[in-house]
Amino acid sequence: MQHKLITQLGCLVLLVILEGCATTAKDPQDPWEDWNRGVQTFNDKLDDYAMKPIAKGYQWITPDFVDQGVSNFFSNINDIGVTANDLLQFKLAQTGMDGARFVVNTIAGVGGFVDVAAMIDLPKHHEDFDQTMGVWGIPTGPYLVLPFFGPSSPRGVGGLVGDAAMNPISYLDSGVISSGLFGLNAVDLRADNLANEKIATEAAVDRYAFFKSAYFQNREYLIHDGNLPEEQQDLLDFEEDFNKDNLAPVKPY
Repeated sequence: MQHKLITQLGCLVLLVILEGCATTAKDPQDPWEDWNRGVQTFNDKLDDYAMKPIAKGYQWITPDFVDQGVSNFFSNINDIGVTANDLLQFKLAQTGMDGARFVVNTIAGVGGFVDVAAMIDLPKHHEDFDQTMGVWGIPTGPYLVLPFFGPSSPRGVGGLVGDAAMNPISYLDSGVISSGLFGLNAVDLRADNLANEKIATEAAVDRYAFFKSAYFQNREYLIHDGNLPEEQQDLLDFEEDFNKDNLAPVKPY
């Protein structure tokens, strides 16, 4: 089911690109702003009326140790893709660490529900296929907000396809079990980010611009493993200073 959805999104991206070619863009990094803002509004409404209430209910009924165990379980499965992307990026030492992390947590951590690897100094890394393509020199392309998935780019769509292909949950059955697990993972992630989303929403004067800037900065930071080129670091510092001067006060909650 996830493969089908991502394939449909890929076709949608092509349609947006063709439509964008016939328009004049104010921001070359965001030629499809009208589309993006509309999709963000759709995603926000979906979140307000569905995902957020479900996530709050999940957080309320789930004991902390169970919530952490579920997060650890999906993080452990994610380490399969992380290890594969380590190898594709020729990070051989990290490949060994992340491969060992998966083995340790799967065996000693009861299928990954306990993060035993963190206890023996095998830290969690974050690598995905979008980062891998970035390391290979493939440009990210313009900003693109996807229905359900949120901030992305043409390269990001390719990253979603690659990540789905590396996730064993995608191959479990015709869709019932895998869809249930992907749904549980989405709810668990949403519950874990309830506080962060509230801060971001209340801090930004323009929520759309905030998430667009955050998306590009996060992608560049991950692709370069935090070691940004000097000119990009200078731009990041400038944007941080600018944002500080243009953020509304954060309301207490």
